[in-house]
Amino acid sequence: MAKKQSSAEKRHRKSEERRLRNKSAKSAVRTSVKKFVSLAQKKDPAADAALKEMIKKLDTAAGKGIISKNAAARKKSRMMRYYNTMKTAQ
Repeated sequence: MAKKQSSAEKRHRKSEERRLRNKSAKSAVRTSVKKFVSLAQKKDPAADAALKEMIKKLDTAAGKGIISKNAAARKKSRMMRYYNTMKTAQ
């Protein structure tokens, strides 16, 4: 434990700020994935733009260390595969 209680309190405040920031970014990634999947299922032409937005959010989150780079690559790969199967099914 730190000698001063104030330093421990500051660490707690800062970790809480980071947790909320990371939570927001993860939520944005999940929302963009859901948006892309729903548009792709409807075979909407806007799925192209949603895919690009989702990839951008994944790369941003991975770059900031919110999710690992491998997790981002895995999600992008799966979504690209899904996109290509939906596109060929048309």
